Amino acid sequence: MNLHQLRFVQEAVRHNLNLTETARALHTSQPGVSKAIRELEQELGVDLFVRHGKRLTRITEPGQQMLASVETILREVANLKRIGNEHAGRDAGTLSIATTHTQARYFLPGPVAELRRRYPQVQVVLHQGVPEQVAAMLKSEVADIGLATEALAAHEDLVTLPCYEWQHVLVVPRAHPLAMESRPTLEQLAAETLVLYHPTVTGRKRIDQAFARAQLTPRVALEAIDSDVVKTYVRIGLGIGIVAEQAMREEAAAAGGSDLASVPLGHLFGTNITRVAFKRGVYLRHFVLAFAELLAPRLNAALLERALKGSAANAEGAAATAGERADNDYQL
Repeated sequence: MNLHQLRFVQEAVRHNLNLTETARALHTSQPGVSKAIRELEQELGVDLFVRHGKRLTRITEPGQQMLASVETILREVANLKRIGNEHAGRDAGTLSIATTHTQARYFLPGPVAELRRRYPQVQVVLHQGVPEQVAAMLKSEVADIGLATEALAAHEDLVTLPCYEWQHVLVVPRAHPLAMESRPTLEQLAAETLVLYHPTVTGRKRIDQAFARAQLTPRVALEAIDSDVVKTYVRIGLGIGIVAEQAMREEAAAAGGSDLASVPLGHLFGTNITRVAFKRGVYLRHFVLAFAELLAPRLNAALLERALKGSAANAEGAAATAGERADNDYQL
């Protein structure tokens, strides 16, 4: 038994038992992957997978049990490497962040710049995707830390903690009648053509639920993954938009004003919590811990270490309550 065999099994499961994709991810050949898995099964004395010809079709019951041990072994091997890197080059390394476009574009620039000021030898790598992709990158250890609003808390193998709270805002041309409304109604919004986030991102679920409760069907002209696209199509007259409040920060601060106006919609859609996430059981280098505290001072090293060891519920209560804003320099 060797680590290569265990890694091949792990990657086969991650790629839905597709050995071609598994081999591509591991930079090896498909026959080599098949042979390594067969040799491991022979050594263990059980089949880890059910096969149809040369194709893997499902994981066996002993395979399911052994997969948990494989994940633990490979996670601890990765932790050993991280600990070695920590002591070999304390102020150098790579911080890999998985996040959504809205967080990368509007929230992270301040914390990233400050981290680079403190640790100039740390390279930052940003991976952008929808929340489920953020969760997948954390679980596969592509990323050290994740940041998103939706989906992260639903994964038991991730430790998630609240970072900051925000609300949606209406985005309209400055001359639009709704720009003068301090508390627009759902009926007023439903009467317009809307440009919205895609259902998988940035609190869209709350918007859909609010319209459904009011038995209203919004007229959606376009759905987009990021705020810049929503604002672009509002500008060309496709409809009025709904975005995260942080996405309108630059327009609010523009000298001489902006062509777009924003109106808070928290009274209609409530508030959203952006969460920070880590893979449970992973060793975090000190600059990862430092970066988390830059995101929200409550996310200090002691709290994160407690959360990663399993007391996530207690740590979350200490970090923030559901309706509390993180009082940090980057709060919007």
